Amino acid sequence: MTETHLSELAFASLDLVPEVKQGIVDAGFVRATPVQASTLPIALTGKDVAGQAQTGTGKTAAFLIALYQRLLTNPPGPGRSATGIRALILAPTRELAVQIHNDAIVLGKHTGLKIAVVFGGVDYEKQRKTLQDGIDVLIGTPGRVIDYFKQHVFDMRHAQAVVLDEADRMFDLGFIADIRFILRRLPKPEARQSMLFSATLSQRVLELAYEHMNNPELVRIEPDRVTADKVRQLIYFPAMEEKVPLLIGLLRQYDARRTMVFVNTKRVAEKLEAYLVANGFKAQALSGDVPQKKRLRFMKEFHSGELAVLICTDVASRGLHIADVSHVFNYDLPQDAADYVHRIGRTARAGAEGDAISFGCEEYAVALPDIEDYISHKIEVAAVRPELLAKDLKPPVYKEWDPEDGPRPMHRGGRPGGGRGGPRRGGPGGGGRGGPPRRGGGGGRRGGR
Repeated sequence: MTETHLSELAFASLDLVPEVKQGIVDAGFVRATPVQASTLPIALTGKDVAGQAQTGTGKTAAFLIALYQRLLTNPPGPGRSATGIRALILAPTRELAVQIHNDAIVLGKHTGLKIAVVFGGVDYEKQRKTLQDGIDVLIGTPGRVIDYFKQHVFDMRHAQAVVLDEADRMFDLGFIADIRFILRRLPKPEARQSMLFSATLSQRVLELAYEHMNNPELVRIEPDRVTADKVRQLIYFPAMEEKVPLLIGLLRQYDARRTMVFVNTKRVAEKLEAYLVANGFKAQALSGDVPQKKRLRFMKEFHSGELAVLICTDVASRGLHIADVSHVFNYDLPQDAADYVHRIGRTARAGAEGDAISFGCEEYAVALPDIEDYISHKIEVAAVRPELLAKDLKPPVYKEWDPEDGPRPMHRGGRPGGGRGGPRRGGPGGGGRGGPPRRGGGGGRRGGR
């Protein structure tokens, strides 16, 4: 963390039990971020906190430190069963739940607390067995938590603390009925500590807080003038047929490592994966229907640097904590201004520097005025110079033509994704000379857009 993104509060000055202090040392934390400095003094007294904070600001460590301190200084009450949990942390996405679990293991290493994470898609019986064996802190997504709860796999009648992370996202994903179901089955608000974090403390989030929390103290951390100070933002205005050559040209120029490319549809994500793989990049598309085991493998490879480019739809724009993302590309400008902030927030996390490059194509440039109004400044415009466009693109092999989705790309060897050569050499957006017309995306001279 750089000096400008840290407060004057030193963790050593907090009245924490030794086990929690050692976890903070292990994590390498010395001084608190603004959200930690604002929420910890409140939460450590046992009060409820509703905090406004973006991802990447240190809120996960804030609620974990407060939660561990509470559990270690307040023994469980009488009547707790062998499967009774002491704390529950709810996250809207599998990726965020996994990341919270990873951070919880580091910060809680010396606490002696048993910590588990549950989410859909994988390891149903394994997760169930872990809960049956008894745990202290349960981290999970709402659906899987409710599934096990209804089967009486665990008990939460004696939980001492609950955390709702990214509450606004819970609404966006339609989880709010599930959240209310869970909160009503926990001890009464005055009998537990509750912490809620959200990118915005909107009216609907505040209603949730006041309904299910005990007079929470509101903490608003203004998100670095909405976008991170150290994110260098640029926008290009390419023609549709220039988008792929420009992206590949810029990726080569930047020598892409840990780069995220955001698109608006799964189809475009798959098309980009095909082109990037065909042109020598280690790239994968991450969308909502990628099986969980593959999703976790992609994230592990991206974390390690083995996977250079991760192509994401907005399902991945929140809840991913990935260190050292150097560049974020908005290949498609988001249609929601707030999503622009969430996307570019993947870089320049915790004070690091980063670049956010956007393409204002004819299909999505209409969203730019709303984005600039939301972030309160104009994004610097860069010219699409000929030398930026990759000239030697290798197109994917097209296995067959789908009348709805256009050509289906294949990796070399027949695996979906991208390869060299092929029976049809279309332009980067599909629809090259002589090919059938294609809906959406740029086209060649005779292939429609």
